[in-house]
Amino acid sequence: MATPNYSYEKRQRELAKKRKAEEKRQRKLNGKPDETAAPDEPQAEGEATAPSDPAKPQT
Repeated sequence: MATPNYSYEKRQRELAKKRKAEEKRQRKLNGKPDETAAPDEPQAEGEATAPSDPAKPQT
């Protein structure tokens, strides 16, 4: 029986970890505009209702 090549397995784990970290970094970079857009939508709705509320007392 052949002995396991631990250095090869370790290298593969390290490469997988780097790949995963890079994908996560890319998701964060690409996701930030989407994540900021999602909170902006409720704020936009809130902002739309906020000016209408002060308009009611003026009328």
